[in-house]
Amino acid sequence: MKNTILALALSLLSTTCFADFVPENDLIISSSFPGGLSVDQFNKVIDKVAAIYSPVIAAKGATLDMKRDWESGKVNAYASRDMARGTIWTVAMFGGLARHPLMTEDAFAVVVCHELGHHLGGAPKKTQPFQVDRKWGSNEGEADYFATVKCLKKVFAPDDNEAVLADKTIPPEVKTKCQLIYKNAQENALCQRVSLAGLEVAIFLSTLGKDKKEVSFSTPDTKKVWMIDNDHPNAQCRLDTYFSGALCDKDAGVELGQKDPSEGACAKKNGDSTGLRPRCWMTTL
Repeated sequence: MKNTILALALSLLSTTCFADFVPENDLIISSSFPGGLSVDQFNKVIDKVAAIYSPVIAAKGATLDMKRDWESGKVNAYASRDMARGTIWTVAMFGGLARHPLMTEDAFAVVVCHELGHHLGGAPKKTQPFQVDRKWGSNEGEADYFATVKCLKKVFAPDDNEAVLADKTIPPEVKTKCQLIYKNAQENALCQRVSLAGLEVAIFLSTLGKDKKEVSFSTPDTKKVWMIDNDHPNAQCRLDTYFSGALCDKDAGVELGQKDPSEGACAKKNGDSTGLRPRCWMTTL
């Protein structure tokens, strides 16, 4: 009996708590499916993000563990931390998600950045039971915000973003709002590319939603919460969050606050009127 209890305790200590990119689903896309990204693209995106953030996490005394399960058909991704010490910060990516026919390299980068955002996105956070630090994980909306306000701007910054956008259709809302915030051509192009990446992943997310409702920059979510929603917002709300992050002109190298959500972010208390976290999941700052 004692041995059984001990085994159960050890099992619990080695178990991790997950923060998934999308709510649990039964969709499986096998490795033989000829859609979405190739294994080379899958690894290229992960490598690019990891090269930037592995040193950031190492400076915090932890190790970034990028799990790459290309063979898995699971259409999801998750973030977790080891329960014993909390110093192994995991981001797990599955081939099934990468092979979804709507997945692009830029959309996949949003997903990788979102999962990193659970580790680095700061407040607001959600409680993770049985953890060394029960408040280590940023909530879902905050992980989305981190993805575009910080992560993608770092990941895409070295690229020729004007060339990347050359064959893409830029929605008028994106053109107008990015140009209002960013006068520099390179920064403007970066804003537009980050915004489009958010749209690409939001279109993917809308196909998994119950109502399959189309998403658009011209139809922001009108919902207003009075308590922070820690769960996955709907696809339109998530697009609104991605777009807000793209429009927030705070330095991508300045970290988001671990306790104060206004730190390193756009917020009314900082005198900002653009780039705010949307009210469909976040209360007024």
